[in-house]
Amino acid sequence: MQKTYFMIKPEIGAAADHLTRVVLGGLHTTGKSITNLAMRQLDRALVEDFYGEHKERPFFGELCDYIVGGPVVTIGLERENAVLALRELIGATNPEEAAIGTIRDLFGASLSNNAVHASANTEDAARELALIFGK
Repeated sequence: MQKTYFMIKPEIGAAADHLTRVVLGGLHTTGKSITNLAMRQLDRALVEDFYGEHKERPFFGELCDYIVGGPVVTIGLERENAVLALRELIGATNPEEAAIGTIRDLFGASLSNNAVHASANTEDAARELALIFGK
């Protein structure tokens, strides 16, 4: 079994409720076991640490503003090949390039507002799960 981290990013009003219901329902039907689940407001220091690999990129400040701009749904998942399975479910980072029917195809507005985050690999998953849920 492999663990991974998944986050539904802040959206506005009814869109956030709809996105959360659809995504959680989709996770349930694809055999992913939810091990942690919380809706919370992340503080800026945590978000800057979380996205630290992008600190030197021009979009870093905008990304951090977006994530701290509202509550997020933080989810720990577990299953065989969890990282790859989740990445396939969410689609490409840029919603314009995401496969039809993936989460980012359906809910992503733009490259910077792409609805969700998923760990890129097992190392990132371990670091992100520890940052969000503790050891």
